[in-house]
Amino acid sequence: MAQTSTKKTIRFADSRLFYRIFEIIPGLTAWLFILGPVVFSLFAPLAVAYFIIAFDIYWLLKSIRTSFALVLGYKKTRETERIDWNDRLYEINDLPKALADAEKQLNSAKQRSAHGEHIRNLRKNVERLELLSKHRNILTNTSDVYHCMIMPVYNESIDIVRPSVQAILDSEFDTNKIIMVLTYEERGGELAHETAAALEKEFGNKFGFYKTYCHPDGVTGEIKGKGPNITYAGRKILEFIRENKIKESNVVVTTLDCDNRVHEQYLSRLTYAYCTNPNRKHCSFQPLTLFFNNLWDVPAPMRVLATGNSFWVMVESVRQYRLRNFASHAQPLDALVETDFWSLTSPVEDGHQFYRSYFAFDGDYMVEPLFIPIYQDAVLTSKYHRTYIAQFKQLQRWAYGASDFPYLVKNSVKNNNIPWSNKLLQIGRLFEGHLSWATAPLILTFAAWAPLYLNSSFNKHAVAHQLPIVASDILTLATIGLFSTIWISFIMMPKRPPHQKWYKIFFMLAQWVLVPITAIVFGAFAAISAQTRLMFGRYLGFYVTEKAVKK
Repeated sequence: MAQTSTKKTIRFADSRLFYRIFEIIPGLTAWLFILGPVVFSLFAPLAVAYFIIAFDIYWLLKSIRTSFALVLGYKKTRETERIDWNDRLYEINDLPKALADAEKQLNSAKQRSAHGEHIRNLRKNVERLELLSKHRNILTNTSDVYHCMIMPVYNESIDIVRPSVQAILDSEFDTNKIIMVLTYEERGGELAHETAAALEKEFGNKFGFYKTYCHPDGVTGEIKGKGPNITYAGRKILEFIRENKIKESNVVVTTLDCDNRVHEQYLSRLTYAYCTNPNRKHCSFQPLTLFFNNLWDVPAPMRVLATGNSFWVMVESVRQYRLRNFASHAQPLDALVETDFWSLTSPVEDGHQFYRSYFAFDGDYMVEPLFIPIYQDAVLTSKYHRTYIAQFKQLQRWAYGASDFPYLVKNSVKNNNIPWSNKLLQIGRLFEGHLSWATAPLILTFAAWAPLYLNSSFNKHAVAHQLPIVASDILTLATIGLFSTIWISFIMMPKRPPHQKWYKIFFMLAQWVLVPITAIVFGAFAAISAQTRLMFGRYLGFYVTEKAVKK
């Protein structure tokens, strides 16, 4: 009887009706949260007042926690950048010598009564090497690892793409072990073809292997977007790997947008993480996406958003249990083969890849943060007004990650190998994140005034006139966390380019007064738009963000 009921449930989960129900839920819930304070202010204003105070306190605590995570993330990033990862790769290949040298350094430091922090760092290094030595049988030889860098191009100019390929070439890693793949869209036209040809002519003999692929247009069952393009390239490179008898588990694949510039130690850091991870096949590796390439050139609202988006990845990297694939990330080729590469139908193929892998490996899947940057462009087009539109559309597409909700629920019902406690955590985190994205800025900004102005009888309560003041005081405390963002943004800010005047720094400081506006216009409105489209079945395609170089 129970087995029959389970089969019926699974059949229902496979139905279009089931999927549509859960496509509707995120947008419907967001609108209920937004309109709820308005409606309930008419007949239950006191309840609304207590809800607003509770929500503001919750946001205060969340802000404090996020600030601590940001500071910790910044500290980890700086520590990671100071390490010579090539030295650590050499250590893996000769652990007995590395451990003996580390112990010798520690004993020497103790004998000369070195600074306490220096001794602690040396002791940590010894403990790290001892741990690696105990598990040396599960480590991968670093010299066996190849890196496949897949870079999709639509019709971006060569001025955008060339520095990204050059950054890979400039990596502190053996270029003979790099497989550079540039895959361009047929629909990109003659410009895309010319760019690909010029880059192959310039870089074709500078990597171990260099491949150019053209993703055909109009393939049935595919959206026009990044996922199908990189999947096409992935399948092509798999054929090449097998023809050359390279072991699939020795190839780590990184997907890069065409404006991504890797840190010079990215590949060395990634190699170390891959070789020392005992569960490497069921893991993806997430660098920090920092939208800093052109930070000085973009309008002030774009700078605020670019910095906030960069620090969001840093915060999530500290809380690894919440970390999901975002933008550029890396996975082993053998794992990608099992997931049939990336999604052909989702416009948010990066985040969606987490859930595809999560179910493919029955929940045995984790994202490992690398705390090493990949630098990317903030949104900038040839005209300022188009920049604002492009920024909204980019964030709308990111917010369309709410479309993963029905996919996650459906596959949670169908997969009995993952405990429901684990699946419910995934569902809850995804749902809460997108609900907060769409509603929090509006509730925090406007909800406290709703009972006061919509219900005249509420004016008789003492709490009526205190509510906006209390809410304002709580939110003022919450903005203290903004100071940590401003402080770290100035520390990490890229060097001022020659074409920018020195006094631009004052505008970089003044820009932070725009946070409430950007949070509402480019945050809440973009998320509401995406969720509402999903709710009414007006599905969002992949929007290619226009890129321009300011000269």
